Amino acid sequence: MPQKVEKPVIVQSDRSILLEVDNPLYEEARDALSAFAELVKSPEHYHTYRITPISLWNSAAAGYSASQVIELLNKYSRYEVPNNIITEITETIRRYGRLKLYKSPQAELILESDDPFLLTELMCSKSLANFGFVKLDSRRILIKSEFRGALKCALVKMGFPVEDLAGYVEGAPLHFELRTKLPNGKTFTLRKYQQEAVDAFYAGGSARGGSGVVVLPCGAGKTIVGIGVMRKLQTHTLVLTTNTVALRQWKQELLEKTTLTEDQIGEYSGEVKEIKPVTLATYQILTYRKTKDSSFMHFRLFEDGAWGLIIYDEVHLLPAPVFKITADLQAKRRLGLTATLVREDGKEDEVFSLIGPKKCDIPWKVLEKQGWIAEAVCTEVRIPIMDEDRYKYIVASRASKFQIASMNPIKISICKQIVEAHKDDNILIIGQYLDQLKVFQKVFNAPIITGQTPVRKREELYGKFKKGEIKLLIVSKVANFAIDLPDANVAIQVSGTFGSRQEEAQRLGRILRPKASGKQAHFYSIVTRDTIEQDYALKRQLFLTEQGYQYKVIFMDQLADYLSELT
Repeated sequence: MPQKVEKPVIVQSDRSILLEVDNPLYEEARDALSAFAELVKSPEHYHTYRITPISLWNSAAAGYSASQVIELLNKYSRYEVPNNIITEITETIRRYGRLKLYKSPQAELILESDDPFLLTELMCSKSLANFGFVKLDSRRILIKSEFRGALKCALVKMGFPVEDLAGYVEGAPLHFELRTKLPNGKTFTLRKYQQEAVDAFYAGGSARGGSGVVVLPCGAGKTIVGIGVMRKLQTHTLVLTTNTVALRQWKQELLEKTTLTEDQIGEYSGEVKEIKPVTLATYQILTYRKTKDSSFMHFRLFEDGAWGLIIYDEVHLLPAPVFKITADLQAKRRLGLTATLVREDGKEDEVFSLIGPKKCDIPWKVLEKQGWIAEAVCTEVRIPIMDEDRYKYIVASRASKFQIASMNPIKISICKQIVEAHKDDNILIIGQYLDQLKVFQKVFNAPIITGQTPVRKREELYGKFKKGEIKLLIVSKVANFAIDLPDANVAIQVSGTFGSRQEEAQRLGRILRPKASGKQAHFYSIVTRDTIEQDYALKRQLFLTEQGYQYKVIFMDQLADYLSELT
């Protein structure tokens, strides 16, 4: 008689959910949980999820009812689901859609609810007094269209997310196709998960589609998803990127994979100011102003084009001023692309309100298993602080302590050992402090890219690295985002931005593109032991363990043996 399989999920009354990895139903349950819970951490044996208002509202936006969520929990839960969790799910999901936004015949907005008491509460709220509500009847309030974003943001913070059904302007038409054969002779088509992300965003063209966030690992083709959405909508598009190099990579992808021509794609950066049917701009140029108190000179870009779609690349980095203008752009379709919705400022609810709900989120390890991103080994090498630096460290301020530990000179010899062990690989040395990186530049006689490196020089060095003419490249945090270096398979992190999980994810992402050689990727962090840098490293590595990566910690005297085993 076959042995009964125990269910893999344990639901706890504090809203946390444990998922047993070594269980035949693990993958099935993981896919179910991803629809309504957030992954908190995923070490070897049990993964932890948490149910939050945002995670439940995201599931409601995707069409899940409270009864469906509860049914899924009951299906996979080993023990009875706590009553307070059932109540919490029911009450939280019930809040999504209690308020709906529609467009009036006069092009103003109507906030509607089937609960007249809720509308009365909003009318009486002091925090909403500036929105100029006009009561139409017991179930409808008239508001001006310019308040569409700000009101949604205010209401989600009050615990009443709005279902926005007011629709979008169509924008000027732009007809183009995806190429099936690329200039290099290879065939091109969207991967299954990329097409599913496009379809989830579009939602059949209904009022429930057209705004939201797609979360995919670095190297999984977020740009291709953006291009797929553009092809679906066939409208003038504004793409916002993190820097000029990323902007030009978008242009290269568009020219290579679509029938769009040079004349149809414009660059709006510090060097060029073009507005064309597809315009690629940087966050930096949009947030530029002459003085702290002057206006943002380039915000007019949002109005100067007949945009039907705005794409926010690396949406988790959206600067505060662009958040503000995004609140005024609610009549435009909006797509956010990111590898992680983690924001160190905690403003995930504003992304939900102003860009839209999460439409697609595929775990990194799932795509690694399918071969779409490279398998990676993460290793932290802990080193001692030098005696001559110990006193300086003890008496220093907190910020100075971090810098002293981060710039530990022993890191040079550790780096030499790692580089020698990987001499046939394509290596990135990544750091935070320019003085430190310049020392590494001299030691390794390798090119360096920092924020001071001209864009043309950056592109030239990236190009040589991609061709294999350069095997070792030293980069500052300017290389954290949207840099396409497909053959990089070793990253050595010598210093970072305090405890930023976001940065850790982006740096690992530099080496996750699948390798033509099939080589495994290696991500090293060199950390000074028993210092504040080690404390921050624990926070930084959290994102990687959340995604299922095993993070091996070794000490300096173990490094030689460890590297010899690899080779």
